[in-house]
Amino acid sequence: MSDASSRPGHLVRRLAQLYAGLALYGASSALLVAAGLGLEPWNVLHQGIAERTGLSIGVVSIAVGALVLLLWIPLRQRPGLGTVSNVFVVGIAMDGTLAVVPDVHALAMRILLLVAGIVLNGAATGLYIAARFGPGPRDGLMTGLHRRSGRSIRLMRTVVEVAVVVTGFVLGGTIGIGTVLYAVAIGPLAQLFLRVFALQRAADATVAVAPGTPERVILRP
Repeated sequence: MSDASSRPGHLVRRLAQLYAGLALYGASSALLVAAGLGLEPWNVLHQGIAERTGLSIGVVSIAVGALVLLLWIPLRQRPGLGTVSNVFVVGIAMDGTLAVVPDVHALAMRILLLVAGIVLNGAATGLYIAARFGPGPRDGLMTGLHRRSGRSIRLMRTVVEVAVVVTGFVLGGTIGIGTVLYAVAIGPLAQLFLRVFALQRAADATVAVAPGTPERVILRP
């Protein structure tokens, strides 16, 4: 019997989930940038590089994603459609959203943007992971380091993201209450939305996730 997820109807749904999730991820990240109260770790780095180079944060995100993807080669990681799409779609959506979101100065509105950005980021994570087209380049880096080093995913994630945040902050990226709130909230939110958007469920109602999907990286910080 063929895998139901490979049937045309399921494939179209998975593709729709993938690209909707990646676009929403970029848009939600842009809301965090607009809020100015602190960014998620990798965007601290992207913003810092953008400040130094004059490039947009979306373009920097694409460039860094491509460089990280090159690191998959010595780690013997294999990218999927979702991996390659992640590199481009997130950055384009981020720049597109920032182009239409007005400058916000009132603290109440900035807090609203922050909360909306974090919640939508969790929804976006659930969407694109549940589509099962492969991990993003940054998540795949962590799982690759885990497999090659034998160290825990939690340790690899901590080491990588601390290095990313420190480097980004030195370059001019924004760290604040939003960074802390994101770190605390993204795991539970992503797990919730992964269950909501999962395409298949096992008999015991657990979410069926394809091998290699880095759900532990995102959902178990």
